[in-house]
Amino acid sequence: MEAYPTIVALSSAPGRAGVAVMRVSGPRARFALETFAGELPKPRQAVLRRLRDHDGTAIDTALVLLFPAPASFTGEDVVEFHLHGSRAVLARVLEALTALPGIRLAEAGEFTRRAFEAGKLDLAAVEGLADLIDSETEWQRKQALRQMEGELGKIAGGWREKLIEAMSLLAAELDFSDEGDVAGPLQEQALALAGEVLASLRKALGSFAMGERVREGFVVVLAGPPNAGKSSLLNALARRDVAIVSPIAGTTRDALEVRLDLAGLPVILIDTAGLRDSVDPVEAEGVRRARAHAERADLVLSLRDVDSEPYRIEEHPPVLRIATKSDVGGVALPGELAISVKTGEGLTELLAAIVERLQKLDQGEPALLTRERHRAAVTDAVAALERAVAADHGQGELLAEDMRLAVVALERLVGRIGVEDVLDRLFAGFCIGK
Repeated sequence: MEAYPTIVALSSAPGRAGVAVMRVSGPRARFALETFAGELPKPRQAVLRRLRDHDGTAIDTALVLLFPAPASFTGEDVVEFHLHGSRAVLARVLEALTALPGIRLAEAGEFTRRAFEAGKLDLAAVEGLADLIDSETEWQRKQALRQMEGELGKIAGGWREKLIEAMSLLAAELDFSDEGDVAGPLQEQALALAGEVLASLRKALGSFAMGERVREGFVVVLAGPPNAGKSSLLNALARRDVAIVSPIAGTTRDALEVRLDLAGLPVILIDTAGLRDSVDPVEAEGVRRARAHAERADLVLSLRDVDSEPYRIEEHPPVLRIATKSDVGGVALPGELAISVKTGEGLTELLAAIVERLQKLDQGEPALLTRERHRAAVTDAVAALERAVAADHGQGELLAEDMRLAVVALERLVGRIGVEDVLDRLFAGFCIGK
């Protein structure tokens, strides 16, 4: 274990703060604690200690905690120093710790990687932890917490166990069919188990779009002819000047994005170029991009000046029709929501309508699959089980092979095999102290 380096990093946010947390993990964590704080405290009990440098100079007064292996986040001995959040204190403590033999600065995500390697977290839980750290809205927090607590890993483990049971039934039929205690339609029982797993996998796959949207954000596009008030509405909803507002038609030529938290929903609001025919090649490209954004949106806000003619836009994806500039007169058509950015009329109702439309996309149960990697692994498992269930050849060896391929796909899902390339990319996105 002494050859395995001990790592240290600031685990709280950098900068001036009331309290900051310095975390140490590895075989020399206890040595570091004894060196600076004296006698080891009882496990998981916070103790107030004076931290002193190698020459006896006081550095700070801190709470110290010891989490002995294996009952720690990383599975190793872990020590935490809860310090005053001064840049000078943090710099001195970090300098003193890394000066000790066998202790170095942690790399991005290295604490979590050690937890994964120690079997404390599966890959899906690690991804959930990353999403929880990055979460900005209530829906994102709930989904990420469920993932971090191992919900996907538990369910995937259940799928795997059923498929292994099915494979054992096929093996029994193939290898021990002449034994007296091997009786019954074993192949049929195996296929029934595979069918149960297949149905559950299909259901999980159907929730992927929602899980990805909660993680990445629902896309809401502002569309309509020039001077319909799209940029003004974007600024009003963002509560800051994001887009240039001008009475000159064609001012907006490229898409502008703003991230919003609407009742806990993560929303990406996109302002687009005014939809009209144009001989200007730059504006024409902006219009093309506007239509492309609208086609991929979860919801389109179709705007028109209340005094102008209605502008028709495709009903797919869902469209919420809005009549702008209601403060200057004019009449909203049936099915339209009248708003005025100038007076604020209708903006509260508009936000409520957006939230209502997006919530209708929810299928009721929280999504299990939230990343493209999840979708790809489950898709591979579904394809293998579909071959097995649909087969009419009755060859147990071929059925067992399809089920084995499904198990391999599920093991990729939770990180049991073939995930080194995923790990490097995933942990690189973590902060240094996590």
